[in-house]
Amino acid sequence: MQLYTPLEIKQLQQYEDLPYLLEILEWVKTFLARPHPNLGRPGVVCPFVPHSLKSNSIRLAVIHTKDLYPEQLEEVVERYRDIFLEMGVKEQELPINRAFLLIFPDVHIEDACKLIDSVQQKLKPLFVESGLMIGEFHKRNESPGLHNPNFRPLRSPIPLLAIRFMVELDLPFLESPADPRLRIRYLEAYLKCFGNKFIDEAKFKNAHQALALAKEELKDENLVH
Repeated sequence: MQLYTPLEIKQLQQYEDLPYLLEILEWVKTFLARPHPNLGRPGVVCPFVPHSLKSNSIRLAVIHTKDLYPEQLEEVVERYRDIFLEMGVKEQELPINRAFLLIFPDVHIEDACKLIDSVQQKLKPLFVESGLMIGEFHKRNESPGLHNPNFRPLRSPIPLLAIRFMVELDLPFLESPADPRLRIRYLEAYLKCFGNKFIDEAKFKNAHQALALAKEELKDENLVH
């Protein structure tokens, strides 16, 4: 369960997984931490990454999956969730800038959609209810950008899962599931996470409206059946 910060990666010498760490770190710096012409809004692709790099708050791990069943892989990712939640806050580190990038070099590109996406979908409710987000990244990811449907922000050179704290801006990702039951779980967790601490009052109102709609949709669905 070894995690490395960017500064620690720079100091590594004899380590068999160093090429994977370096490749993903370079992608973080040159893609996530920079503007992109197709992003559809000003600023960098991920607004938190520059601060995370500056404060050395990103941690990377390489996970080999050759001998793991999907259920075992889920257990490994859950353990990283526990580590993430149990970590204390270092000096100069804000919780919002903390991120884990779990790299899976053994996952073939043809299997990434099936394995990485399924683990993310299976564990997302657990993560959201813990106040966290878990994102799936790989070369075949077709998830569109929020501001440009033709932009693919979740494509990485090596399959990975990213863990970070939930933020108010995550509302669009939590009100999107087609299943009203899942939407209700996500939105209730979102509202519980921020309580009365919302900075953007519109997000608070929108979340309540989306939750009411999901409950109404579920009620109608139950009446039909």
